[in-house]
Amino acid sequence: MLPDAPFLVAARGGTPARLPVWFMRQAGRSLPEYRALREGVAMLDSCFDPEMLAEITLQPVRRHGVDAAILFSDIVVPLRAAGVDIDIVPGTGPVVASPIRSAADVAALPELDPAQVAAVADGVRLLVERLGTTPLIGFAGAPFTLASYLIEGGPSRNHEHTKALMHSEPQVWHELAGKLADVALTFLTAQLDAGADAIQLFDSWAGALSPRDYREFVLPHSARVFDGVAAYGVPRIHFGVGTGELLTSMRDAGPDVVGVDWRVPLDEAVRRLSPSEKPVVVQGNLDPALLLGSWPVVEAEVRRIAEEGRAAAGHVFNLGHGVLPGTDPDVLTRVVELIHQIQP
Repeated sequence: MLPDAPFLVAARGGTPARLPVWFMRQAGRSLPEYRALREGVAMLDSCFDPEMLAEITLQPVRRHGVDAAILFSDIVVPLRAAGVDIDIVPGTGPVVASPIRSAADVAALPELDPAQVAAVADGVRLLVERLGTTPLIGFAGAPFTLASYLIEGGPSRNHEHTKALMHSEPQVWHELAGKLADVALTFLTAQLDAGADAIQLFDSWAGALSPRDYREFVLPHSARVFDGVAAYGVPRIHFGVGTGELLTSMRDAGPDVVGVDWRVPLDEAVRRLSPSEKPVVVQGNLDPALLLGSWPVVEAEVRRIAEEGRAAAGHVFNLGHGVLPGTDPDVLTRVVELIHQIQP
């Protein structure tokens, strides 16, 4: 355990020695060393290679000095491991060969056995050995986002098939979401048993839902995932894109930290999330597009967000979504250095 690590202290609502920062998608296409290592290797293949996933996870820690590592993986990894015919198509994203649209399709969806993600767990063990005092965040896709990919067959702008299934066949929907909660829980448990220090549940597409639909169709299944890992006693983070209207519902799913995208100022997010039974800890929320701007713009935004984060019981600095591929890595390093100069 790393009780004094600034990321873990802040995530638990304490006062860290410095304002902690990590970036979603900090490992990946923005780094030349990543591109060199991945050359000729398919994305999902790299996620099942313990040495490669460990090295990719470590790259931004070495380069930027961030306060946490995020496991290099993808939300569809456990689906692929379980035997679902899904692949990541360059320029498109995850694509499912046979979308799930019926009760029979749901019944045929395979369960995930922990042995099927043993390579990922091996990668986590390597990372725990090599990261030293830097915590490792494990992650999984939330049931709604996984279901959306499976139902739509790939990325979707409107999620029309998903919403239609939810409302027209709610029993089928809940059966599917329940199975995917099991998949996420098995995947997270494998990472935690291997030594992960925290977890994040990504519900990337939850912002497509109304608060009413989220509470009826999504919240119970995400809550079961968070409840299922509660006994590990590690910080649990929940994040989605475009979820300003869902923040309180996402909090009610049971995380310790609520991730906020760039559309809602952190102090406003804290206001929406309060009062609650426990102090509000937030993560975020610099617009990743601004990292391509001039340094005075970036610095001003970083300082503004750090100030807004003081409204919370704890603040983990991050982006409002993932690092964009065209981001200059030197800017990220400079942002980390600036954040570490700011008093928490």
